[in-house]
Amino acid sequence: MASNEQEANQNSHQHFPWQHVIGFLLSIVLTLAAVWIAFLDTMDLWMKVTIIFVFAFIQMGVQLFMFMHIGEGKEGKWQIGHTLFAIVIAIIIVVGSYWVIMSGHV
Repeated sequence: MASNEQEANQNSHQHFPWQHVIGFLLSIVLTLAAVWIAFLDTMDLWMKVTIIFVFAFIQMGVQLFMFMHIGEGKEGKWQIGHTLFAIVIAIIIVVGSYWVIMSGHV
């Protein structure tokens, strides 16, 4: 039984990490798209912010699934605790950043 587990681990380490490459490329594309939207002059500010937030949440999902392997919990279950923790931290960072930026312009 133990030799089967060792063989499975060796086989899993021999493959090229396509999932990480695809996740990395998607993250770069989403970041560049958000920067491009930020530099547009023809769009309303709130529309820009909304689109950038959508890109940010899509990128969060990409990173949770591609890099943090959120769907690879025990017996195929999602790691709900890790997901909730990541969402709370993301909200704290976004709201805190917005608060610091806006309080500097008063």
